[in-house]
Amino acid sequence: MRYWLVMPAAGSGRRFGACSPKQYAPLEGRTVIEWALRPFLEDGRCAGLVVAVPAADDEWPAINARLGGGAGTGSEGNVSRVRAVEGGDCRSRSVRHALAALAGRAAPADWVLVHDAARPCLAAEDLERLLTSVEPHALGGLLAAPAADTLKRASAPEPAHPAGAVGVAATVDRSVLWRALTPQMFRYGRLCAALDAAHAAGRFPTDEAEALEWQGEHPLLIAGAASNIKITTPDDLLLAGAILRARHTHGRSMQMRIGSGFDVHAFGPGDFLMLGGIRIAHSRGVVAHSDGDVVLHALCDALLGAAGLGDIGQHFPDSDARWRGADSRRFVSEALALLRQQGLAVANVDVTVLAQAPKVGPHREAMRAAIAALLGLAPERVNIKATTTEGLGFLGRGEGIASQASVLLVESAPCPPRS
Repeated sequence: MRYWLVMPAAGSGRRFGACSPKQYAPLEGRTVIEWALRPFLEDGRCAGLVVAVPAADDEWPAINARLGGGAGTGSEGNVSRVRAVEGGDCRSRSVRHALAALAGRAAPADWVLVHDAARPCLAAEDLERLLTSVEPHALGGLLAAPAADTLKRASAPEPAHPAGAVGVAATVDRSVLWRALTPQMFRYGRLCAALDAAHAAGRFPTDEAEALEWQGEHPLLIAGAASNIKITTPDDLLLAGAILRARHTHGRSMQMRIGSGFDVHAFGPGDFLMLGGIRIAHSRGVVAHSDGDVVLHALCDALLGAAGLGDIGQHFPDSDARWRGADSRRFVSEALALLRQQGLAVANVDVTVLAQAPKVGPHREAMRAAIAALLGLAPERVNIKATTTEGLGFLGRGEGIASQASVLLVESAPCPPRS
């Protein structure tokens, strides 16, 4: 058999609470959407993939390039099987836009799988179970997990109820209730028709099965793993990371690597310093080829050292004009890309700033958050300390600033090298 994959990824993820949509959040050395796409990119039965992205999306091109495509949003010359189209203002419209991109390629009887961009933990055995169970069925079906908690139905609250009460509880029989997951698998022609009918009636289903149900159809429920979670809040990222790491290390010991880095810069003309990706006002700047961020330079050295990849001077020499005045976050991002190729992910970071001035304390949390975001870690996995040299040496005389960093790397699933 063969099938097509459609992925709605145009949502803003307001509940996630981050600047970037949740599908672009870093997770174990990749983004969430890269993990979500991975099972289908590795399956030879998948004839092609269409992703519906936001109208003004400056993050997808880089991801598409890592997947093997060009920098555009779906030109026919894209060498990958992934094509991107502009999404709609709700899930069902985004799905319909993606389905429209398959017109002329997918036959009415072809199977189409719809998978959430925010579900990075689909197991290969669940995908196989869906394909083999639904394929003989004329209509289609979806993965689902049984409701595990006791469920309650709430009546409307009354004026006599205390503040915060949502009503009076009544227990619901959970034995017949299942949580809908993805992928959901339907015939191309019937899914297009069901969504068109729903939209024409001013109705917008929350999943594809509902659109078919409104047509009087009865999709199959296929048991799926509860670990196929959907990323909704930042806490879900921690759970997803634990699931992915557990799968990768199942039956074998976790390999860990430790690295350390050190960097120093002399003070020079200027009125600010860059520390940990944060601009800090100061009476002097630093003498440097790039932006002189000693924290990120030490961190980059620690990352490269832990992976056995040399040092920052080998990869970003000050003799190369490309790095003149460069934002040091680029160095860290490049180092992370090399780690991904080796199947390594950052577990935690410890940084020490050595200087008489400026004071790090007022900027500690901002630096911590910036480094955590850069590395795709929870802030509690990044530690920032500062110390002076008690007036000793060039640091004690206020002639410069230094930083040292230590990192722990753990094994993750390796990513293919960039094309």
